[in-house]
Amino acid sequence: MKQFAYKNIKVSYTDDGKGSAVVLLHGFLENKGMWDKYVSVLSKTHRVITIDLLGHGDTECLGYVHVMEDQADMIYALLVHLRLRKVALVGHSMGGYVALAFAELYPDYVKGLFLLNSTARADSDERKTNRDRAILCVKHDYTNFVRMSIANLFSEDNRERLAKEIEKTKKEALKTPVQGIIASLEGMKIRKDREVLLHFAPYPMHMVLGKKDGVLIYEDTVEQVEGTRVELTTFPDGHMSHIENEKELKIVLTDFLKKI
Repeated sequence: MKQFAYKNIKVSYTDDGKGSAVVLLHGFLENKGMWDKYVSVLSKTHRVITIDLLGHGDTECLGYVHVMEDQADMIYALLVHLRLRKVALVGHSMGGYVALAFAELYPDYVKGLFLLNSTARADSDERKTNRDRAILCVKHDYTNFVRMSIANLFSEDNRERLAKEIEKTKKEALKTPVQGIIASLEGMKIRKDREVLLHFAPYPMHMVLGKKDGVLIYEDTVEQVEGTRVELTTFPDGHMSHIENEKELKIVLTDFLKKI
């Protein structure tokens, strides 16, 4: 684990392997440790950077609202620090929102975009209301909110089979500070719609979705890539494809990186 200073806070990251650079961005209530099994594979052929986003893992909070642009600016500062010029971005869920914000703000730094269980669309009004409810739940009973949130990310079919992995994921999520959770919920609630990037970005893009994702409406998300050059992979399970479909995802991700 490494750290660098950014706007008077410490940002935690890892840097493994050599070759073309890949930046792995975790989702809400996750941290860079979610990528451990992928780093061991990808670092054989690539330079792999994982980052704890603002208010998650070992990275401190920057404020009371972490908008996606704040996260993107932090990533840009890290790339400058590491003297990296072109990277492939892989983002899970909220990490995908951050990757899209980065791609909009710093397009010359992107050579490929891989969205995992994520969407380019802004929150609907209903989703925004649910974010507000979540914030109230966090303030009322932080532990119960985290444990329930994580359980709902997995398809019902996998909750018994992956019981150990789910419990481990809950323990990691509970390390996220209350301020970090609320700041991210506020930031996701007001994020921009970036669907236009799926249509006009000049670099390769790939989207991976779960058919039984309890967070994203599958049909709505698939609709975004219709008429675009974005490649789509659909798995039969939930929002946590990196765990629920680990073997298959490693193949899809490795193939994508080979192309760019």
